[in-house]
Order: sequence, then structure tokens, then C-alpha cells
Amino acid sequence: MNKRSATESKSKIINAAIKVFSENGYKGTSMRMIASTASISVGGLYLYFANKEDLYLTLIKEAYDELTRKVTNARNEAGSSSEALSLFISHYINTARKNRELILIQGREHKFAFGMDIKRKFFRDQKNIIEGIIQQGITSGEFSGCNVKETSKIIFCVLRGFILSLIVEPDALFSPEECSNLILNGLLKGKQK
Repeated sequence: MNKRSATESKSKIINAAIKVFSENGYKGTSMRMIASTASISVGGLYLYFANKEDLYLTLIKEAYDELTRKVTNARNEAGSSSEALSLFISHYINTARKNRELILIQGREHKFAFGMDIKRKFFRDQKNIIEGIIQQGITSGEFSGCNVKETSKIIFCVLRGFILSLIVEPDALFSPEECSNLILNGLLKGKQK
């Protein structure tokens, strides 16, 4: 099997797995169902993934890696720190919406404990990206001075709250633009003298 064919097969399996997990949940999904949806043999599926858990963890990791690539590219291409932070927020919220079904499965069936090592690394990486954007904004004079670590934690917790709202209270979801506006401009008018 050549490298292109292997990449295409793996991509086909991942797309099928997302569909089957979304429709049936983690517990209701079998490797046979995924293989059937991907139009490959069960044995062919096991060439790429050791078991259902391995495949599911790969889905989580790939979603996180895709988001990290997007926000890193956005940070590098942004003309300002405020634009970089707005793009970060937008990518984060839109990726959560795109992966809503996988997030719902995580919340309902695993109580978010599944793949905790992958998640911890992802959360650390995301906070580091936010810290970098804030520090760059302070250094350039665009942002006022603040505790960079605490501010990045607050922003990241707001975004994680969006994820929780996908499961618990879908009516509480907010737009990336309003979130960026509030974080960048706050509620207070200019300082009174």
C-alpha cells in the first residue's frame, strides 16, 4: 500500500467514525459499524487502529491538532494582537460547534474524563498561545498591563464554558464576535478622572 492510499484510507475511516459515533454514541458504536460505513473490511480497519478506544482518541487528538494549527496560523498572520485574540476566539468557538456531536458524546458517556492526558496537553498549549498573544499585545502597547497568566486562564475558562453550554444549556451559546468584543473592550467606559 502506498503512502497516499494509506492516508486516504485513514481519512475515510476517520470520517466514517465521526459519523457512526455521532449517530450511535461511543457505547453503541462497534468497529464493524465503522468499517461498514467506511466501506473497508474490519481487518483493514485494524491495520490503522488497535481498537475502538484508539480510534476515538485519535478523533479527539485530530480535532485538537486542527484547532491548534488554525489558532497558531491565525496568530502568526494577524496584523495585531487584538485581531489574533479575536481569531483565536472565533476558531475555538467554531471548532466546538463543528465537533458538537463528539463533545456531546464526551459529556454524556464519559463525563469528559476520556483521553484526559490529551486534553491536559491541549489545554496547556491553548493557554500558552493566549499568553503569547496577550504578552505581545502588552509589549506592543496595544493592551494595557495585566497579569498575563491569570488573564489567559480567564479567557480560556470563558471558552471552556462555551463547550459546557453545548451540552448543558444550548440556549446560552454566544457568538465569537460578542465574546471578542467583551474580552477586548470590557464593560466599563473610559476611565473617569
